[in-house]
Amino acid sequence: MLSTVLTRAALPLLAAGLLLGGCAKPSAPPPAAGPLPAAPGAGAPHAGPPAGSPAAPHAGPPAADRVGPARLPGLGPRTSGLVPDATGQAFLVSGRSTNSSESTATLYERDEDGRWKAVAGPWPARNALKGWTDEHWAGDHRSPIGVFGLTDAGGRLPDPGTELPYHQSEEFVAVGTGFRGEPLRGSFDYVVAINYNRESGLTPLDERRPMGWDRGGGVWIHVDHDGPTQGCVSLGLDHMADLLRRLDPDKRPVVVMGDSASLAR
Repeated sequence: MLSTVLTRAALPLLAAGLLLGGCAKPSAPPPAAGPLPAAPGAGAPHAGPPAGSPAAPHAGPPAADRVGPARLPGLGPRTSGLVPDATGQAFLVSGRSTNSSESTATLYERDEDGRWKAVAGPWPARNALKGWTDEHWAGDHRSPIGVFGLTDAGGRLPDPGTELPYHQSEEFVAVGTGFRGEPLRGSFDYVVAINYNRESGLTPLDERRPMGWDRGGGVWIHVDHDGPTQGCVSLGLDHMADLLRRLDPDKRPVVVMGDSASLAR
């Protein structure tokens, strides 16, 4: 949670805190940020959190109801069962392997018969430095595996035409360098908050952590900086703008993310 009034002198320090906020506990919880207008049809995040977390995954229908074209490509019965019946859009991010930071991302939509069809992608994507995990902790440099709601967006640049609530702010700024020495500038020009350990209906800058600070947070889809992330998913700038324009809150979009072997469970 961040103050809505900041000096320009504070922005570089804030930027570093935001980047680390995706995978590390800050020294102290920041003050609360104000809410965004609620997205139409948005409610509690559709999450697939680690076992024992307070938010239980959506059970979904029996595996027999998810076979064939009604199941997203590459998903096994366990993962497919986490995708809510009411969801009409799914952004599928499939990692190369458990310990890889390279992924492929495709946006799917259900047709009137309930079949999933690709409408954008596949696009090259990146994830966390050390790959993926079923139980994400702050600072582990792994991206959380699961099915999570996409309800809120923002960025330093103006709204590219998304129907999600969009918070434009100079506070979306990244400075310094990444794991490969690449500049981070522009990484937060566009972001979509992934509803892992956060409250939906709030700016992505908000840092409330329902599962606690140690479970990480601030996990976003953001602009690629040519290197692995702390825990987020990143796409090229043009692909981020395209994704934002396509996401429809009335279709209750989710991200389905993980390495290919885990998604096939």
